[in-house]
Amino acid sequence: MSVQNKSMPYGALRLGKSGLKVSKIILGCMSYGSKGWNEWVIEDQEEANRHIKYAYDHGIQTFDTANMYSNGLSEVMLGRAIKELQLPREELVIMTKLWGAVAPKYDMNIIGTKTEDYGVINQKGLNRKHIFDSVKASLERLQVDHIDLLQCHRFDYDTPIEETMQALDDVVKAGYVRYIGASSCYAYQFHAMQNYAIANRLTPFISMQNHHCLVYREEEREMFPTLKMLGVGALPWSPLARGFLTRPLSAQTKRGKTDKWAETYRTFPGTPEIVNRVAELAEKKGVSMAQVALGWSLSKDDVTAPIIGTTSLENLEDVLGALNVELTSDEIAYLEEPYKPVAVWEHV
Repeated sequence: MSVQNKSMPYGALRLGKSGLKVSKIILGCMSYGSKGWNEWVIEDQEEANRHIKYAYDHGIQTFDTANMYSNGLSEVMLGRAIKELQLPREELVIMTKLWGAVAPKYDMNIIGTKTEDYGVINQKGLNRKHIFDSVKASLERLQVDHIDLLQCHRFDYDTPIEETMQALDDVVKAGYVRYIGASSCYAYQFHAMQNYAIANRLTPFISMQNHHCLVYREEEREMFPTLKMLGVGALPWSPLARGFLTRPLSAQTKRGKTDKWAETYRTFPGTPEIVNRVAELAEKKGVSMAQVALGWSLSKDDVTAPIIGTTSLENLEDVLGALNVELTSDEIAYLEEPYKPVAVWEHV
């Protein structure tokens, strides 16, 4: 099965002040992998191919994954899809991440455990050894000769910034990686890493993949102003709050029942009223809740392109409709008004 060369009907956006352009919505591939790692993910390769083909056919040429998603199986499935669908590599922007530990089997989930118990000692974090080993492993799993955007999944307190930034620069110079980015860390950490790279004429970050949605907006305090000052693009993950903003609070889905992180949103003080207002506005405009929530993310000047992942083709089709949803300034203010500050979440 092959895919014809497609234009991007919804356009492309420059990522920060770099020359790299990404699609307005990025397809997150954590949804593809092993149910042993997380019950809600898609295991069937053909189904994953259908998702990726649909996304590509509708203007998405940017795909995000990570070495730790299903311990590498997510990368394997994305790589297979690219080969089986015969997608033109030169048009694609393949993003992956490193930092987390990768278990020896796809169906293991060692997140939050003592990784040494599984024989994982140096194969985690942002040390030089792991960066080189992880990049080479990702290239093999993805079946490509380079990664377009390599991102540091989290900050590593055990490795000097100097070591990390030099190693990242070296994998770029070696031809394994084209650009680098960061993800989910504190603004002072990102600033320190970026300043070191700039001061020492090393490869700088061009992107920050951070947590940002209607019910979690803490990145607006320090990170977004920092990114603006440095000319770095923002690629928010979980813009739909792991599905929380796509349905009424009383509704349940398989992911909602099995995704332990999703329930955290329910504890935030502003969540109930925000979700109710998303539902109210969706009904008023004749669109889905997902389209309203993602439309809000797309409306923010600080956001380059949100990352979305779905477990059904119907949901993927629905969220892409957000590109056609326009929110007025009054509607945006109405959605934002109930928000209450919460503790920083998902940084280490």
